Amino acid sequence: MNKEELINDIKLLISTNDDDKVDINPNFLEYFQLEELIAIKERLIVKKNNIREDSYEYLDEIYEKTKEDSI
Repeated sequence: MNKEELINDIKLLISTNDDDKVDINPNFLEYFQLEELIAIKERLIVKKNNIREDSYEYLDEIYEKTKEDSI
């Protein structure tokens, strides 16, 4: 995987939806080493997964509360 592909993956991880356009300065390709970009991508994947898990727990809690209120 090259730097440009990693930058594109990072852009996708940063975006919130398909219509969200994220611009990253192309000079980052020169500034960051390949290993650093891989580490950034991996950290973003972990953060995104953690946000999803937290959201699921929160939504489950809300759902359970609405079930209790309707009984």
